[in-house]
Amino acid sequence: MAFDLLTIGLLVVLECLLSADNALVMAVMVLGLPRQLHARALSYGLVGAFALRIAATLVATQLIRVGWIKGLGGLYLFYLVYRHFFGPGEATPDESAAQESPAAQRAFWGTVARVELINLAFSVDSILVAVAMSPKRWVVLAGGLIGVLAIRLVVSQLIEVMRRYPALVNCAFLVIAWVAFRLLLECAGDQGWIAWDVPQTWSLIVIALILATSVPLAMRKK
Repeated sequence: MAFDLLTIGLLVVLECLLSADNALVMAVMVLGLPRQLHARALSYGLVGAFALRIAATLVATQLIRVGWIKGLGGLYLFYLVYRHFFGPGEATPDESAAQESPAAQRAFWGTVARVELINLAFSVDSILVAVAMSPKRWVVLAGGLIGVLAIRLVVSQLIEVMRRYPALVNCAFLVIAWVAFRLLLECAGDQGWIAWDVPQTWSLIVIALILATSVPLAMRKK
């Protein structure tokens, strides 16, 4: 039992490390909604993430065959980056607008659906690593679900920081561009198209370098 609890703790740490970039992506996606809907969107996303994690863990041995999910997630993230830097400017969400209007509801549920898609793309690696560490499904589930909850708390803090320093959103999209590129590389590797991928350690180093060079500039533009 003690070993199982230790394994759960390690899985939570691994979940947070493997999903660090996922938290940033989720924060940027939810930031486009009116502020009153942020917590609600994240709560729905959390419920969906729990359901996806349970279902994916039960069929973990089949996940290796759906590497195309990473490719789909990578392409969508590249679309977000293009729309942010080169697309038409988006109006600032009206905080006083009726949250139950049809347009607001479509935007809300669209954001929740996109958050779930990105969660699914990022969860493949986490689940496969977890299954390799423990054959017990309850251990894998416990570690994964606690890790998802931790990521949800991190996302809330990231949203507040980016609201305080709006220029940080550009920094976030630079990171998202790198994450999209890495997902496409992983998809190509899973399909056998290339024999090279980006280790998670190197990916985190690249993200740290992007943030270290861009965040100081963004903070000056408060």
